[in-house]
Amino acid sequence: MSDKPTSKYAVPALDKGLDILEYLASQELPRSQSEIAQGLGRSPNEIFRVLVGLEARGYLLRDETSGRYRISFKLYNLSRSISPIEQMRQCALPYMEDLAVKIGQSCYLCMLYQSQTMVIIQARSHSPVFLHITEGSLFSTRTSTSGKVLLANSNSAVQAMLLEHDAGFSSLNDKQQVHLSKELLNIRKSGLCVQPNSLIDGVTDVATLVGQPEGKVIAALAVSSLQTQLGKQVEQDCLNKQLKETAQIITEQLGC
Repeated sequence: MSDKPTSKYAVPALDKGLDILEYLASQELPRSQSEIAQGLGRSPNEIFRVLVGLEARGYLLRDETSGRYRISFKLYNLSRSISPIEQMRQCALPYMEDLAVKIGQSCYLCMLYQSQTMVIIQARSHSPVFLHITEGSLFSTRTSTSGKVLLANSNSAVQAMLLEHDAGFSSLNDKQQVHLSKELLNIRKSGLCVQPNSLIDGVTDVATLVGQPEGKVIAALAVSSLQTQLGKQVEQDCLNKQLKETAQIITEQLGC
């Protein structure tokens, strides 16, 4: 029998089906019913109905001549239908919209795309005047606030690759490159990047990480605010706090 851990809510037929799929996924060649049973430590009769069911649902293909089973492309196609961006949107958008209402500013989520930083989700403010950044917009990863957060929280290999593809990085002298390294380290430690917007005067950008440092899927949650609306520094501190709290909630919802 399988030595995998069980729980009080175990479903034997489901366990058998998953065992079969996992076993066949580890095999280079198709396997017969008896070979599968032997590999799982079960009897052939014990898995017969499960094999028939998996074949009927299209998860397994059975060779008519040899009777051996192999996994179909159905699992692969299912995995391709789970878009990280769509999953991110479903998890993040409700909390981003709530944040936009609280702070009276639009907020947006960015991810890396071909060494640049792309806006993938925007939650619009309901205020009469607000900044709008179109979804799909691309910005420099090295200079943008969101980009710096993503750069700071990428592993060393990805970070080096991103900087290698940045046309402006090679033109920096040694002192400037050291300064950038220190800035990225501080961003990673503090969990925030706050700086004036490099494209629009009078706008302050703040961004924080969604996900875990060096994680497989990371994003940056950001707000670009008119300084005249931010007022006192304590209000900036409040915005920073709410931004980080929202990012943490989204991270938890993603299961990161």
